[in-house]
Amino acid sequence: MSRVAKKVIDIPSGVTITVGAGVVTVKGAKGALSLPVSAGVSVAQKEKQLSVSYEGVGEARMRAGSTRAHLANMVMGVTRGYEKKLELVGVGFRAAVAGKALNLTLGFSHPVSFDIPEGISIETPSQTEILIKGADRQRVGQTAAEIRGIRPPEPYKGKGVRYSDEKISLKEGKKK
Repeated sequence: MSRVAKKVIDIPSGVTITVGAGVVTVKGAKGALSLPVSAGVSVAQKEKQLSVSYEGVGEARMRAGSTRAHLANMVMGVTRGYEKKLELVGVGFRAAVAGKALNLTLGFSHPVSFDIPEGISIETPSQTEILIKGADRQRVGQTAAEIRGIRPPEPYKGKGVRYSDEKISLKEGKKK
């Protein structure tokens, strides 16, 4: 059996899990998430634990490990939630939330407006910090990557949008 799929998932109090035909739904304080379960993989709930099993070998084994990892991320998401922090580095680079949009000034000739996706909340503690929060780990990471993709850090001065824990190795400029 897959090593990842062997581990059971402990269900904390306040989280309800519904195992249906081909779909698992996880509900908690931060929201509700659902995951389609592929053929050959089965999910069983026993008291306060969730276990994943599979039939056969090959693809079902791989999918069982992935399903277990996704379910564990969903349980964590509806209890604690996920967050990513971005930093703006550059003179005049600013971010501000206005309604359902994130307004960015990133040195272009025009301001950039980024529409905030459903299920994601974005905060700007300061003008050069962006905090992305949500229950779905994949959507939080994808939203952070899309915002970073508007102006990724350049390798000579390091200006751009970067993750807070990202290290940019700067290149040496031209020599006279």
